[in-house]
Amino acid sequence: MEYETIIGIEIHCELKTKTKMFSSGRAEFGQAPNSCASEVDLGLPGTLPCLNEHGVELALRACMGTHCEIDPLLKFDRKNYYYSDLPKGFQITQQFHPIGRNGYVEIDTENGKKKIRLNRIHMEEDTAKQFHTGSNTLIDFNRAGTPLIEIVSEPDMRCGKEAAAYVEQLKNMLYYMGVSDCKMEEGSMRCDVNVSLRPCGSDTFGTKTEIKNLNSIANVQKAIDYETMRQKELLEAGKQVDQETRRFDEATRTTVLMRKKEGNVDYKFFPEPNIFPIQLSEEWIDHIRQTLPELPEKRKEKYMNVYGLSEYDANTLTSVKELSDFYDEVVTQTDEYKLACNWCTVEMMAYLNKENIKLVNNPLSSAHLADMINMVAKGEISGKQAKTVFEEMMKGKDPRKVVEEKGMKQLSDPEAIRALVIKVLDNNPNAINDFKNGKDRAVGALIGQVMKLSRGTANPAMASQIMNEELKKR
Repeated sequence: MEYETIIGIEIHCELKTKTKMFSSGRAEFGQAPNSCASEVDLGLPGTLPCLNEHGVELALRACMGTHCEIDPLLKFDRKNYYYSDLPKGFQITQQFHPIGRNGYVEIDTENGKKKIRLNRIHMEEDTAKQFHTGSNTLIDFNRAGTPLIEIVSEPDMRCGKEAAAYVEQLKNMLYYMGVSDCKMEEGSMRCDVNVSLRPCGSDTFGTKTEIKNLNSIANVQKAIDYETMRQKELLEAGKQVDQETRRFDEATRTTVLMRKKEGNVDYKFFPEPNIFPIQLSEEWIDHIRQTLPELPEKRKEKYMNVYGLSEYDANTLTSVKELSDFYDEVVTQTDEYKLACNWCTVEMMAYLNKENIKLVNNPLSSAHLADMINMVAKGEISGKQAKTVFEEMMKGKDPRKVVEEKGMKQLSDPEAIRALVIKVLDNNPNAINDFKNGKDRAVGALIGQVMKLSRGTANPAMASQIMNEELKKR
């Protein structure tokens, strides 16, 4: 029997704020344990929550970027359960009134564009982090209260590849909008994936399993691919799939049972009594919409339709926001869009990777790169010379000073080049005969001598043109 895989994803994404969702505690990763936990985060008696305005703004950006319907009336609820990483004994969330509903994210598939529907986006606070050491458990409350949005998709994905594309697209979008740093390796973006199988043609969902806390896009695809195979083998053997929570083991590339699910947990949700409903003004929402950062899809359209770049180049540039930002700075100072793209995506990235330098620490000035590109376009230096200049530019040097110091200014005076060409031809009568006998390679050798005579400064295109003109006269 053929089976269809049904996939839905819940993504928890930490918002890029300086403080916690409901307190003034610092929201910083990698600090000393429990150094960023305030009285509110610890749930001490007598403390009250105070909503982070910037957190709401970032949640609204996420809603706008994913085409959600926005609820301007903010309401919060308590999700009641006891666990050691939840100091208050409840989590403040938006169970009944999410800030966004009915959105979508568009992904590229082998069959073209596909919309992955979003059920909802809601705000909540993160839990503390536990560290298990043998028989002991340590708790770091720094993460407790960190602002989160949970993005819940509809079960619209049908394979691991689609799911990975969805997570990557969403991650890229959220990062471009400044909603989150999206560092999955640090836990600021975590995926819970629901997977089930059903016979092809059936409208009834099968029993789903949940794979918790996937921390990379590659692992999302690997976990789904394995889980699909595992469930298929069970069904083909006449066994049932149990409703379970599982985790992905990177070493074995398998999903491992964490716990069985007997049924739905009753969290006894009720309205959060300490945060009154808040009506967001339409003016404030409109202001956020008008100042929304440019999304990667818009940049791709600009690169292809305005700058004339290929889809491959547009995808390469927008795959990393810092690279796209740098390119945008460069092309404000040069009209050589394709040449700028090549230098940014090939030469610059190769240098940074070789030297193990992150893009945020890029020593290259966009003004210097644009200036050098303009020099190449005007024929002031050759492409070969530009590579030498580029090496010096990566050390912070001005390209024009490098050209001057190294005597690299390209010779583009037609009469001066013609004099060199005539001198070379006078000294190489045999090469002229070879050319007349149909040996085209002779031209390349003659131009090489012109370049040598000019110490590499002659404009190659001009030298080639003049060489052909003079050869026809002989």
